[in-house]
Amino acid sequence: MTATQPSATGPGGTDRSGVDRISVDPVATEPNALRDTWSVFTRELRPVRRDPFTLIFSLLQPIVFLGLFGPLLIGGSPLPPAETLQWFVPGILVMIALFGVGVTGSNLLYEMQTGSHERTLVAPIARSSLLIGRALKEMAPITVQALVVTLVALPFGFSVNPAGMFAGLVLLALFGLGFGALSYALALASRNRDWLFWGVQQATIFPLMILSGMLLPLENGPGWMQVAAAFNPLSYVVAAERALFAGDLGSPDVLWGFVSAIILAIVGLAIGIRGIKKSH
Repeated sequence: MTATQPSATGPGGTDRSGVDRISVDPVATEPNALRDTWSVFTRELRPVRRDPFTLIFSLLQPIVFLGLFGPLLIGGSPLPPAETLQWFVPGILVMIALFGVGVTGSNLLYEMQTGSHERTLVAPIARSSLLIGRALKEMAPITVQALVVTLVALPFGFSVNPAGMFAGLVLLALFGLGFGALSYALALASRNRDWLFWGVQQATIFPLMILSGMLLPLENGPGWMQVAAAFNPLSYVVAAERALFAGDLGSPDVLWGFVSAIILAIVGLAIGIRGIKKSH
């Protein structure tokens, strides 16, 4: 769940030709958001394709949580291990997305420090595509990680409804798009102030995680935590993922999970696109 470095092809990971790394159709004269988003998406995926070991190492943290935290949870739960895993694993998948997209703004900070970001701004592409393409790219490795974690949990009694799993991945993508866009907006606002980005990022992610009931149930927690969880959009995403993976596609939790993720995506993209259009 670590951020992948941005298109680092030169010495020390520096992108020495930021504009050239985006494949722009030489015939096209006008920016096209859809086409340009695809160009940015494929450009951002190049480092992952060239160095797939970064994806493998990013699996370590969720596997550690699954292997060490899972048995503790199973041991302290009156439910059968399979039912505990049915509750726990979807929360781990949301945690992968939360940490994965929550640090993506650090890639943009790196590009701004090296000057690569400024070069991409003068490319003849829609500025919104720079943000949307990057946010979508972050979901590609996260989807692979989610599939691997699910496969690892299956032999231990975890069961998956295929349609529910597909819908669950779509839900994670919506959530990741919005949260990733907010991370990029934070990076733009933190230009040359890494401490501000990491301070806000850390102060946001951990309360969101704990107050979502992702790793531990909040039903027996203090009343104020349950009230705070009701205002946490991540709580609805976690509940929806659990319902979807269990095959309860008609659950109200699924509806509220998608509503929460869509609102987050709209808000995140609106703030992020506004920020990148003003970027210079």
